[in-house]
Amino acid sequence: MSGNQSPSLWPGLLFGLGFGGFIDGIVLHEILQWHHMVSSTEPTDTLGGLELNVVADGFFHVGTWLLVMAGSVLTLTEWRRGRLAPNWSFHIGLLIFGWGVFNLVEGLIDHQILNVHHVRDDLGAPLSWDIGFLILGLVLAGAGWAIYRRGARALEDEAAQRTGSVLGS
Repeated sequence: MSGNQSPSLWPGLLFGLGFGGFIDGIVLHEILQWHHMVSSTEPTDTLGGLELNVVADGFFHVGTWLLVMAGSVLTLTEWRRGRLAPNWSFHIGLLIFGWGVFNLVEGLIDHQILNVHHVRDDLGAPLSWDIGFLILGLVLAGAGWAIYRRGARALEDEAAQRTGSVLGS
């Protein structure tokens, strides 16, 4: 197979989804302790409630780890198939886009639809923090997509130059 195929979007997107989950889990759940995975439905002020929330956080981290592993495996699989490695803008843009998509999905499903936790359960779950989380997701997704597109255009330009130089030979 030719080594001129464009890089796949999926590895960067999966990395972004996974890293977005890790940032949420490590920073908001563990370091700041603003909420846990099910802290709106199971309070953390008892030992049993805290244990249940920590276990739920652990399963959440397993899921984010699986997304990162899937991104790693897919990266290697795509390279072995002859696809080009992405440039930095292409890859980092998709990573940031995936982080934004994670925030949007998690913010809508967990915070609003399922109501299992909110950004600041420690403050009584003010809606403003949940809205801010969704806005951050939109900003990350938009900025990530713009950075990705810049990288994709650069790859397209490089491919056109290679094709032009081959045809001109």
